[in-house]
Amino acid sequence: MSAVLGGPGFLGTNATFHPDATLVLILTSSVLFTIGWRLAVHKHYQVHRWVQTTAAFLNAVVVLSVMVSSFVNYILSGIPGKLLEGSYGVTTVHALVGAIGLMSGVFVDLRGNGLVPKGLRFSNYRRFMRTSYTLYMLATLAGVVVYVVVYVFGK
Repeated sequence: MSAVLGGPGFLGTNATFHPDATLVLILTSSVLFTIGWRLAVHKHYQVHRWVQTTAAFLNAVVVLSVMVSSFVNYILSGIPGKLLEGSYGVTTVHALVGAIGLMSGVFVDLRGNGLVPKGLRFSNYRRFMRTSYTLYMLATLAGVVVYVVVYVFGK
């Protein structure tokens, strides 16, 4: 399995298979989140809930299985001294926005599925969902920038 993950990528950059697959999975979850948003706009709430739950699960799996360890192994040791070098700054911003987006998105998803204690429930879904969606899209954009900086420009 490690031979496949460390093998050549498929997006035509300097990336190996692993970062290419990660990028595709994260972009897939962002498309799913956007489809879910449109379903809610058209009042298809049941399908919206399933699509958002699937997207949140996919995103959480990729973040927790790949991105956290990559950040710890390659970036964290260079903070704060290297924040203005190469990909350190943009990766750190990506990690911070992504962590907040992940936590708020998972909380909204758990709340939407009735899986949080009564004391933590909120009724204004729209504000929380919009905030989580915006944070997620900002983190996705920053992640694409990280991919381009690291695997296209090689910084």
